[in-house]
Amino acid sequence: MKKLLLATACLAFVGPVCAKDPVDWVNTQIGSISHMLVPCFPTLQLPNGMLRLIPPNHDFLKDQVAGFVLQNPGHRNGGVFTLRPGPGPMTYDQQHVKPYRSDVFIDSADATVAIAPARHAAIMEIAFEKDGPHAISLGTRDGGGLKVKGKTVTGVDHFGGVRVYLHGEFDVEPTAVEGKERKWKVAFGEAPVTVRFRYAVSYCSAEQAATNLKREIAHWNLDKVAAVGRAEWNETLGQVKVEGASDDRMTVFYTALWRCYERMVNVTEDGRYLGYDRQVHAIENGLDHYTDDWIWDTYRAHHPLMVLLRPKEEAAKLQSFIHMAEQNREGWVPVFPEIEGDHHCMNGFHVPASFLDAWRKGVRGFDLARAYELSAKTLREESKIPWHRGPKVAGYDDFYDEHGYVPALKPGEREPLREIGFENRQSVAVTQAFSFDAWCMSEIAKELKRPAAEVEKYAKESLNYRQLFRKDTGFFHPKDKDGNWIEPFDYRFSGGIGARAYYDENNAWTYIWDVQHDLPGLVDLFGGPQPFSNQMTRMFNEGLGCATYEWPSRLPDSTGMVGQFVMGNEPSFHVPYLYNFAGEPWKTQKLVRKLLEAWFRNDLMGIPGDEDGGGMTAFVVFSSLGFYPVTPGRPEYAWGSPLFKRVTIDLQNGKTFVLDAPNASDDAKYIQRVKVNGKEVKGTWLAHDAVANGGRVEVEMGTRPNKEWK
Repeated sequence: MKKLLLATACLAFVGPVCAKDPVDWVNTQIGSISHMLVPCFPTLQLPNGMLRLIPPNHDFLKDQVAGFVLQNPGHRNGGVFTLRPGPGPMTYDQQHVKPYRSDVFIDSADATVAIAPARHAAIMEIAFEKDGPHAISLGTRDGGGLKVKGKTVTGVDHFGGVRVYLHGEFDVEPTAVEGKERKWKVAFGEAPVTVRFRYAVSYCSAEQAATNLKREIAHWNLDKVAAVGRAEWNETLGQVKVEGASDDRMTVFYTALWRCYERMVNVTEDGRYLGYDRQVHAIENGLDHYTDDWIWDTYRAHHPLMVLLRPKEEAAKLQSFIHMAEQNREGWVPVFPEIEGDHHCMNGFHVPASFLDAWRKGVRGFDLARAYELSAKTLREESKIPWHRGPKVAGYDDFYDEHGYVPALKPGEREPLREIGFENRQSVAVTQAFSFDAWCMSEIAKELKRPAAEVEKYAKESLNYRQLFRKDTGFFHPKDKDGNWIEPFDYRFSGGIGARAYYDENNAWTYIWDVQHDLPGLVDLFGGPQPFSNQMTRMFNEGLGCATYEWPSRLPDSTGMVGQFVMGNEPSFHVPYLYNFAGEPWKTQKLVRKLLEAWFRNDLMGIPGDEDGGGMTAFVVFSSLGFYPVTPGRPEYAWGSPLFKRVTIDLQNGKTFVLDAPNASDDAKYIQRVKVNGKEVKGTWLAHDAVANGGRVEVEMGTRPNKEWK
């Protein structure tokens, strides 16, 4: 196994400066001040590790916190077990977080706390620097209870109905212990003292928690645990080597790549995992079990990135989706799978896109036929209502099945369906989402050689989106149950908060382009490439239509604005690449570079929206490499603008992919010509096989657009 460890033999003032290892480029604080919504947390975790620690200050500017959470089972969704040095709420300073280690001064307790994670375990070192008395408080967050006996701590906490087991040990014998059930105080005398606490968690059993600890941290050396974590992060991030850009661009790239390994989470414990039926299962065919994914966010770029970099792990993730469906009561594939079960958040159910994308790109090891069968069952039975997990609802789902679109309500019309709440009907967004899902099902049916009628049924449904396109305005416009356009209508603000009556979190401008599966068909709806391009250009230059301070109260999820384009929300990620479909790829090249420079920076506000554990930063990784998966399910990438002079990817199949763009610079952003393995190729697409099979791609870059290259 290749270990990329920091060289220690460099001599000051002699020879070249030591090169940084990949993990040294990571800045965990990028995005830790939010533009509007949830900030990015400086997470402590091994790549896809089950044990995940979010430092107690969820916002960089927050000073007072309750204590350290010992495990975060869900991405930014709370935690279990708490530890606090000293009395009362903690205040802190001098926080330094690396992917494999955190050090922070707790000024309220005059103590320095260091933490290093393993896969299911962690070790903490609490150094009380002054005279005491000194004590550590332990507790649970949602029921359960703890037991402290001598130096040993055991207990259980709850997360969404899942029992989380803890086994921990102090290296110093307490001078006193007091408490019961959910709250304990463990004293360590009055003299300055350093206390180490090692612990592990399990979703399977108390015994498994103890086993996890013994297997992973059988010593008291925090530096050793951190060194192992550092080596693993270097190996993971070092799979992609980039050269020839500024330090800030290197930092942004490797930080984005680091974020992409925050999820999904491998919850396998010695070959076993907790299933959605709350039973402990043995893994099958050597495939670990993964969970914690928000597929609406991640099917676009995050899963395709893992297909490219980690196809073996991606197979295990996809097989995990199948197990989740088999283990839940209804037999439905997940939408937002988490450790405690599936949540039907956002709209659509896009897991078929990830099944199709992986299969078309050569990933095997998961059961595509079973995935198709369970996906078809889900489409037949589960409601399409956003943020609602339940059977089909009369007046919504049956209407869509018969008419091919979700009926919208007129402004002020009362909602008659109790299943629809704040997230509203999202009539256009849902119609487009399930059109895409139907295309995925049709393409999977082709791969499985299903009957032609079955293929055609889904293919026909994939065109449902066309019913809501208005040629006279160039927008997708909601219709009522009688087929009439909703009028009057403002494409910026109609639909209430987040435009949710008709769209979702973004207004009509974003949803013009939400037809990932049939972009040539969308160009045709516009009447050709030029009007298609004109509407895009208009979007990037259209004003907000209100005072800047009013915008967040109307569309709070729409951040990272460029005109009416929303960089900070997932449905927009593929949009900059659509100039390729209009025969103007140079505009994509210019725009992608501008977006990376404006909205993804090496600073505390350097991410423009909810990052969602790799959902957004996968866009940064792909766009920095120079290509992007516009349509998950098609084994190809749209060209953007390579940012680095050289990219080297060590593929899991033992081959190496190299992309050389030696002239790339801030000004030289335009592609002049492309060679694949020495042969010049035309067109704005890079085949997946050209990357995944290894080889060399040469991209000649220039400071002026080559408008003939298309």
